[in-house]
Amino acid sequence: MGEETDETKAVIQEMFDIEERHYDIVVCGAGLAGIAAAISAARCGATVCLIGDRPVLGGNSSSEIRVEPRGAACYHAYGRETGVISEILVEDRMHNHAEVFENGWANSMWDLQLYDLVQRTAGLELLLNTSIIGVERLGRNIVSVEGLTLGAEKVVRLTAGTFIDATGDGVVATLAGCEFRIGSESFAEFQEPHAADEASSDVMGSSIQLKTRDMGRPVPFVAPDWAHSYDDASFFTKGGRMPWDVRGGWWWLEIGVPWDTVHDNELIRHELTRHALGVWDWVKNKSPEFKERFQNYALEWLGQVPGKRESRRVLGQYLMTEHDLAPDEPLTDQVAYGGWNIDLHTPGGLLAETSEPTAAEGYVLGGSASTKAYVSPFGIPLRSLVAKDVDNLLLAGRDISVTHVALGSVRVMGTTAIVGQAAGTAAGLAYSEGIEARNIHPILTDRIQQRLLRDGAFLPDIANSDEADLARQAAISASSERENDGIRPGEMGAESGYLIPASGRESVAVADLVDRTRGQWIAVETGEGARGIERVGMLLSNTSTEVITIHVRIQAVTGIWDYDRRTDDVVREGTVSIAPGERQWVHWKVEISPNELPVGHQSVGYLRLEIDAAPKVTWHRADSVLPGCVSAVAMDDTRLRRFEDGVSLCHTIQPAQRVWTANQLKTGMTRPNFSTGQWISNPDQSMPQFIELVWDRPRLIGVVELTFCGHILREFDRYPPAQPDPEVIKNYRIDVWDGHWNTAVEVRDNYQTRRSHRLDPSTTATRLRLVVEATNGADYASLYEIRCYEGEQDC
Repeated sequence: MGEETDETKAVIQEMFDIEERHYDIVVCGAGLAGIAAAISAARCGATVCLIGDRPVLGGNSSSEIRVEPRGAACYHAYGRETGVISEILVEDRMHNHAEVFENGWANSMWDLQLYDLVQRTAGLELLLNTSIIGVERLGRNIVSVEGLTLGAEKVVRLTAGTFIDATGDGVVATLAGCEFRIGSESFAEFQEPHAADEASSDVMGSSIQLKTRDMGRPVPFVAPDWAHSYDDASFFTKGGRMPWDVRGGWWWLEIGVPWDTVHDNELIRHELTRHALGVWDWVKNKSPEFKERFQNYALEWLGQVPGKRESRRVLGQYLMTEHDLAPDEPLTDQVAYGGWNIDLHTPGGLLAETSEPTAAEGYVLGGSASTKAYVSPFGIPLRSLVAKDVDNLLLAGRDISVTHVALGSVRVMGTTAIVGQAAGTAAGLAYSEGIEARNIHPILTDRIQQRLLRDGAFLPDIANSDEADLARQAAISASSERENDGIRPGEMGAESGYLIPASGRESVAVADLVDRTRGQWIAVETGEGARGIERVGMLLSNTSTEVITIHVRIQAVTGIWDYDRRTDDVVREGTVSIAPGERQWVHWKVEISPNELPVGHQSVGYLRLEIDAAPKVTWHRADSVLPGCVSAVAMDDTRLRRFEDGVSLCHTIQPAQRVWTANQLKTGMTRPNFSTGQWISNPDQSMPQFIELVWDRPRLIGVVELTFCGHILREFDRYPPAQPDPEVIKNYRIDVWDGHWNTAVEVRDNYQTRRSHRLDPSTTATRLRLVVEATNGADYASLYEIRCYEGEQDC
């Protein structure tokens, strides 16, 4: 603290009321990372204060900025983030009338969902419109933070045992004297493939969003004379700045360098406003390609709070680099995960020649930028959330300990939200154990991971190993089980006509042409008793006038996010011929014995059926998604990526495979990953259907926790408003056996994917059933996980 700062504080103290409050944990920053952190810490039993400098919650996702929360599901089927963020997203889709359409969509109903969950969380207090203006540090610990609520002429002094910096700009850490990085590292420092040759102060820019309204008639627009003027169409067409969606969502309205994204924030806001109005003037009045399309649209809303992508990155106990986005071995202390591509926007934004590289090359599948930037889901380590210079400070959001390149992937809000949940859970558990943040790793790593899993989070390489979970000790069976014989036209799977389609009918026909290698994941039985595979079939069309012979192969893969093509893992390869004609079932006799199949999880694993490029051939997609079995398209000769938004291609397998058995509930994974991880009942059998747990002796059961399927297949904006996911169980009951069946819990009209139920504390049973009476539309019952405990979880 310098002399000037002390004088300023004296003036503030004289002018403003000073209020002192004490909490166990203080979370600074009320974006999605801070919200998830505060809720998770409070759920661990701590008293928590969440402090934010805006009038609404949500940070970049709020109605003030309107950036859509995105994450791993934008690139990976079944990649959606779960836990606290999932609770919010599901509630929003059920209660918000608005369709989601990329950036610019958010309304105040989204703000209200966030506010409601915060208000309903016991032990959590909220301070909005309050900016952090000071940090008191004693030795290696923060003692307090001071916040200024200007409108109330009040200063609050918040003391706590642990602090979480989720401010985005690392305000708390910076005021506390923590070392931070800003700018871009050189290639020489960490040998990151995406790093520049020379280090610089370059960071990604900030954006404002706009939203339009169709007025049903031509609407004129006259730009103010202070707006920037755009006249060169190539700036947009060649620079990756195409305004395809007339409703808004133009993320490339971005400016940063040469201005500082922290200290020049107001200058950037003004420049963004000038340029955004200039862009709107171009599409409305100048563009030969777009002005007719936009003639009936009026500018309804233009943001005035820049959405920031990058500023300070606080150094923690571990600095994530690009190498951690594709590690040789998974990080053992992972507490969150990423899966967004390495999305490094060109410094300068609208002041640069081109925008973000993959956009600048036209999002071309197989383009050098998109191929290089694609990453599989990866773990984010606990150590990157622990500040190295202060002993009681955790980090959450985009200010965690990462390089500039790694930030390109972990900065999106779906990812930062689950990072926030990890930080809040770590702080809550540390509080309960009396452990300082600096000692969380390795002492509490396993407990933090297991608590996160129990609270609905997902970790790519960590499974449920909770010894207190009585379901892991039970024999498990089902009323019926679906077998996998593929999927044909008209058959219903996970989608059931609910998810917004990735493409229109005409573009689907074009997209399904096999102009690049195409692959389809096949879930198979493995281990003792496996049936093997005799033949597979594909629904193909040959649009030429000649017989076409194509190369086909079956490759062993480790899971649904294994996109690599490896010659040593090819189980079968050969050719099939397709006569001219539409929609033919082409069968391939493969005769794969059980001992040739990959090692599975709970006796289920994956193969990938591939056909090489044949531009005159169409492999038809199914009308819905076969659960856990999606498709891929080649980026280059060595790697594939998810095809479209996650679709299944029509295929058959003989004999049928037992891959959705009750034992899949024991994989410890609450989604398809290394195996299907899911029980599905036989759709030919009517409801009710049930899962039954049987113990060798009577057990005291006080809590039953359920993870239903749904809401993770695709990204948030693919889900319509006011409609529950068809796979989610709607009506169900929990029955317990103590000589006869008794109903302990009965639920109607459920739409959430995770539910926890307290039973009578004296409930003792040798058998327990989850009885599914109705879904929200699917013709089968399904479940990812069931847990049973004697009582509530302890911190």
